[in-house]
This record gives sequence, structure tokens and C-alpha cells, in this order.
Amino acid sequence: MELAAIASKKPAGSEILDMRHTSCCIVGGGPAGVFLALLLARKNIRVTLLEMHKDFEREFRGDTVHPSTLEILDEIGLAEPLHRLRHTKIYGPTIRAADGPFTPVDLRRLKTKFPYIMMMHQPILLEFLTAEAAKYPHFRQVMGANVTELTEANGAVRGVRYVAGDGRHEVQALLTVGADGRFSKVRQLAGFVPIRSAPPMDVLWFRLPRLPEDPQVANGAVGGVSRGHLLAVIDRYDYWQAAYIIPKGQYQELRAAGLEALRRNIVEIDPRFTPHVKHLTDWHQLSLLSVEASRCPRWYKPGLLLIGDAAHVMSPVGGVGINYAIQDAVVAANVLTAPLVAGCVDMRTLAEVQRQREWPTRFIQTVQSFLQKRIVARVLRSPGPIRIPKYVRLFFRIPFLRDLGPRMMALGIKRVHVRN
Repeated sequence: MELAAIASKKPAGSEILDMRHTSCCIVGGGPAGVFLALLLARKNIRVTLLEMHKDFEREFRGDTVHPSTLEILDEIGLAEPLHRLRHTKIYGPTIRAADGPFTPVDLRRLKTKFPYIMMMHQPILLEFLTAEAAKYPHFRQVMGANVTELTEANGAVRGVRYVAGDGRHEVQALLTVGADGRFSKVRQLAGFVPIRSAPPMDVLWFRLPRLPEDPQVANGAVGGVSRGHLLAVIDRYDYWQAAYIIPKGQYQELRAAGLEALRRNIVEIDPRFTPHVKHLTDWHQLSLLSVEASRCPRWYKPGLLLIGDAAHVMSPVGGVGINYAIQDAVVAANVLTAPLVAGCVDMRTLAEVQRQREWPTRFIQTVQSFLQKRIVARVLRSPGPIRIPKYVRLFFRIPFLRDLGPRMMALGIKRVHVRN
């Protein structure tokens, strides 16, 4: 079926300016939505990608591209060109403890072509993927498209209406996919209510300048703890990306104590950043991430599927969110390609996507919850610098046990592959 002709040229009131037809309408230009659009376009399936923002430039979005995702990109010939773009690598964080440095994770021991986490600004990754998708004639992308409603017929979702700079538009689709993140409008419009949990922490994100005398960080990231706060600092070429982890709900107390107190805490954790914190002069330089985790009991209804954060919001522990979202997209493309080509996507097909992806996401959320409650929360309650117990250091010298966590974090619970 060809795209429908423009129905009206009158940009007045509530009139629909144009109505288009597509096989799959994806709402949300994040990693899950962009990757699914790319994979479907490669299969000559008509796909329309709607993104509410006018560009991909947003601060403090997840930037961790794990080996699991790099392996998927390698399967479709995109890992090598992606590596030509600006990035850094993390092989494992080194924790500055009172009794000496401790490196619990070293990804170089894993059996993978990419034994590291690639740190790449998410806008760069998304622009790269959409540029690849644009090479296929059946891909269409609309930026600045704010979805306002789902259209339905005979009890099934049949597309969306959205508002853009020039007025209201409609896309009719065999399948609509909500990939619009943790605050998903599609999820809300569809009436899905996620089950939420509140991890015992919040995160302050900020940048510290890179100074000429700064040393190289061997594994790409360092961390430390003092007075119930954790600090993680990641090498980002011309600046340092910092995450200051605090107990849940303590932001107002921290802010009331003032920036000087925050600067002292950072220096106490890692004195090497003494000259850097002088550049923190305004609270607007810091961004608060209220950490939460959630999952939808059901990801689909007739004509509609949720993937990525729209279906399951991950805690930042392990930085796995982007990678699980992309794995959702790969499984969705594998399962949906034949039905979309045939023009019939039934409930059994949509349920299969959730069946394949639900248990890996629930498992990793359980692991994250355990780490948050048993380790992170305990560390945050510590009144001073921490020491790493000898039995913990011994544990991480046993090869199988030492590599189990890194393998789970870097490669996922169950590897997924792009079906040719």
C-alpha cells in the first residue's frame, strides 16, 4: 500500500493536516525505538519513527554501550564504523578504599570481541543509528512530533495522532510501538500501570573540568565512599563525568548544607579532584536523577507493544538500561518481521516478545535490587571511609565467581542475535 495522499492543506484548529499509512509506527527516538526502526527498515518494512524533541541533544542520558550491544552492532556491520566516532572505554572501575584500591570488575577477562564498556554520548549514538536507518527507503523520521492520542478501530490500536510545529497529523499503522522512555505517553494513553519500586538512592550528575595535570585513569572510571556518599567519576575526554550518590530523599538536606559542604565531601572521597570542585559554583550545574525501577505486568494490547523503559525502567546500577532496551528491539524485530510483512500481527505474536524479554529484565532488576539493598544502602549508611573486607578481596580472586557478575552485566542474562 502506498502512503496516503495528503488529506488537507488547511492548518486550522483541530484539523488533521495529513494522514499517512505505515506498517509500524514507533513512538520514541531513544535507543530502543531507533534500533527497532533500523532493523525493520533493513527488512524493507515501512516504519515511521516519531520523536517529541526537535533533536537528540539532551544532558545526562545513559551513555554506556556494553559488549552485548557492540556484538549486536557487529552482526549488522556497524560496530567498526561506530568505533570511529568519539568515545572512551571503561574496563572496570577502581574503588578508592581506606585499605587500598580495589578493582572488582575487569571486563578484559571476558570472552568477547569487545571486552569493555564504550562510553559514547547518546546523541552521537542515536544520530549514527538514524543516519543508517535513513539509507533505507521505507524509513521515515519525524522530529518534534508530540503524540496526543492513540487511534483505535474494532478494539485495536491503529496508530497515533501527533502535534508538530505545523499542526496535527495522524499515522495509521498495523502496529504501534511505545518506546518513549520511563515517562511514556504511549503507556499512559494505553492505560498500562507499571509496578514501581523505590531504590534507596538518588544521583546527582555533574561535570568536572579536565585540567592539564590530570592523570590518566587506567580502567576509565574511579569511585570512592565517605560519610554515606558514593562518588563515581568517568573519563570523558575533555571533562570528567561525575555521579554523586546519596540516600533516597536527602537532596534537600544536601542542598541546604550548601555547595561548599558538597565540595568538601567530594574532596574527602577523592583528593585528586580538589582543584576541580572549585568550578562547581551553582546548583544549576548539577542535575538530580530520582532513581526508580518499574515494570509493566503486560507489555501489549491489540495493535500495541511497549519496549525499553516504557515497559521496564531500570535502576542505573550496572548501566544496563540502554543495552536491555536494545535487546528488546532486537527480539521485537526478530519476532515481528514476518507478521508485519504478512500484514497480520496478532496477540500471540506480541505476547512472544514479552515472553522472551520479560524474564531477563526481571532477573536483572532483582539483581539490581539486591545490590542496592545489601551493598549500596549499607555503604550509604557508613559514617566514614570504607574498608574492603579481606574475604571480599579473596572472593574476587576466584576466577568463576570473580567473572560471573561482570559477564552478567556486560553480556546480559541471555544473549540475543539479529535474525537474518
